[in-house]
Amino acid sequence: MREYSNIYQEELLQQVLPFWMKNSRDEVHGGYFTCLDRAGDVYDTDKFIWLQGRQVWMFSMLYNNVEQREDWLKMALHGADFLRKNGRDKEGNWYFSLNREGKPLVQPYNIFSDCFAAMGFGALYKATQRDEHAEIARRTFEKILRRSGNTKGQYNKIYPGTRELKGFSLPMILSNLSLEIEHILDKSVVDSLISEVVHEVLDVFYNEEIGLALENVYADGSFCDSFEGRTVNPGHNLEAMWFLMDLGVRLNDQNLINKAVKISLDVLEYGWDKEFGGILYFMDIKGHPPQQLEWDQKLWWVHVEALVCMAKAYQLTGNEACQKWFVKLHDYTWNRFRDSQFGGEWFGYLNRRGEVLLPLKGGKWKGCFHVPRSLYQISTTLKKEVLSQGVTA
Repeated sequence: MREYSNIYQEELLQQVLPFWMKNSRDEVHGGYFTCLDRAGDVYDTDKFIWLQGRQVWMFSMLYNNVEQREDWLKMALHGADFLRKNGRDKEGNWYFSLNREGKPLVQPYNIFSDCFAAMGFGALYKATQRDEHAEIARRTFEKILRRSGNTKGQYNKIYPGTRELKGFSLPMILSNLSLEIEHILDKSVVDSLISEVVHEVLDVFYNEEIGLALENVYADGSFCDSFEGRTVNPGHNLEAMWFLMDLGVRLNDQNLINKAVKISLDVLEYGWDKEFGGILYFMDIKGHPPQQLEWDQKLWWVHVEALVCMAKAYQLTGNEACQKWFVKLHDYTWNRFRDSQFGGEWFGYLNRRGEVLLPLKGGKWKGCFHVPRSLYQISTTLKKEVLSQGVTA
């Protein structure tokens, strides 16, 4: 796997990061542009809080973990200053989106704006040691926990009492966020949260009978036979499983790691498109027609997170099935999502046949996060695997 470690690192440092460094920085009003076309030109100037927070995290993390490059730190601070000045309402809740100048466009209905703001400022504090950055991350995290029972608050459009569901996304994100900002939290809080999210993922959303985690369950954790309750997102399953593998390492719990690996392999067998290749976006657990019209699209984040999952699974267990899946995923992903002509960031959206559906490199949902994070995770994970065999990477 040595050669894979090297090419993922080179792609990160020579292609993807330079794309965002060159094209995303708003020198006039601050923050980042994320709506970038194939060549990196800006096609829309709206700014989405969760993508701003993710980019702050990305460059802070690289500064902390790869190399203390001044341009990376300046890039992180550039976005953080914009967020600090414009990103929150008077109660400290993070808006969903702003216009270019920083005026709010969409109310703070989405808790993932808060999650990635906390993640970004937490990583930035590690780089700067500025108390202000730690305080923003800590206060935001406390608000996330208070909102976890009703994430949309006053903006929730669901009628209460009829079909009260809870979603898989928040415990999935918290399983990663708890590790990302544990350096600014009390250890007892982190330990309790880790225990809770592992329980939520494996005992509430993961259904032992079907071998997959559902996207939505009733508030008491039971199965809901509805469009929402039957939905499976293979990408969320795979991303959550590598988060659990990281927690297994943190807890020195090989059983947790092994269970996450087994679930990951089951998810790939289930979600892989047997006709055209690639991983389907949404599926109905009972085989009914999915209600998401994009159900059969092949998305960038699903495939790169699957690659991270298999890299970690192989490094932690040596399971040859994980290695085979990694190679299969690598071939599909690099041949279809990577832009061999223009270089830089990768495509995000393919049709079911694996053809480019939208030539954009960034937008409302796609920013400087999944591709560079996966390239970093895979290169460092496989380097560990190579070194464990006594070979220099």
